[in-house]
Amino acid sequence: MAQALDTSPSSPHIPVLLDPILEAVSPVQGRWLDGTFGAGGYTRAFLDAGAATVYAIDRDPEVFERAKVWSGDYGDRLVLISGTFGNLDKLADEAGATPLDGVVLDIGVSSMQLDQAERGFSFIQDGPLDMRMSQDGMTAADIVNAADEAVLADILYLYGEERASRRIARRIVEARKTTEFTTTKQLADVVEGALPRSKPGQAHPATRSFQALRIAVNDELGELVRGLVAAEAALGEGGLLAVVTFHSLEDRIVKRFIQARSEQARTNRYAPEAKATESQFEKVSRRAIGPSDEELEQNPRSRSAKLRVARRTAAPAGDVDAKSIGLPMFDLTRLN
Repeated sequence: MAQALDTSPSSPHIPVLLDPILEAVSPVQGRWLDGTFGAGGYTRAFLDAGAATVYAIDRDPEVFERAKVWSGDYGDRLVLISGTFGNLDKLADEAGATPLDGVVLDIGVSSMQLDQAERGFSFIQDGPLDMRMSQDGMTAADIVNAADEAVLADILYLYGEERASRRIARRIVEARKTTEFTTTKQLADVVEGALPRSKPGQAHPATRSFQALRIAVNDELGELVRGLVAAEAALGEGGLLAVVTFHSLEDRIVKRFIQARSEQARTNRYAPEAKATESQFEKVSRRAIGPSDEELEQNPRSRSAKLRVARRTAAPAGDVDAKSIGLPMFDLTRLN
């Protein structure tokens, strides 16, 4: 029997860095797109702050069902769109929303998904080894049970920055010879057994491995790059891009993207007749913005969050070299 959805308006998900975002993009007006709708925290805040319309995108089919208890209060000012934010330019164009006045992205898994044991994102609660945001396609169990040892090690190292990736991959391969991995606890126990005992106050030994598998299952970093490029294409002149990340791999990509798109390209000194390329963005926040002490006290999950904000110029959108902005060059087709 399927588990009933909790459609209570008092969601356990707390929007991270919401006050700094609203302060950085004030005054909120026009057409905004929330590319990571989740529990709707950013969407509701932007509508309440004065956005004429918010176009909300999510690939998780459960989130719009949960939003039914309140989404109708905003009438046609709220447009819910099923899809991925990597295609936000096309989805926004199909909805007649372009050019947009703003795009907000909250990258990563939401606390709402982490707290559902049946989704398999967390090692804190035992559940099926799934980790799919869209609930279709390859699962974490598929990777753990079938991928070559070298592929597993690469996933853990590139997406989780796990220095003991080879040792953990070897233990996983040894363990699956006798028992197929089906639950989060099975995997967490094997990873924990491959590493030294953690000291008090340290993160759980399986944290990096679970992060890596989740990123691989959902192609999160590739989706982030596609989303940044799509936002550049969909934003009108003066439009704002606000991105919240939760670990170094994500923040590195956002930082390098904004840096690359906010600097005028230099011309070759041996070709003075060539014109310099205009920048596509101007930095609004010179550095990443983190949570205040007050927010950390209210929401400990915000401790690693970083916000970066940029404003779109009139320059034409262009292509981006994903490798140059920090996307790990792991071929996901190796998992098929």
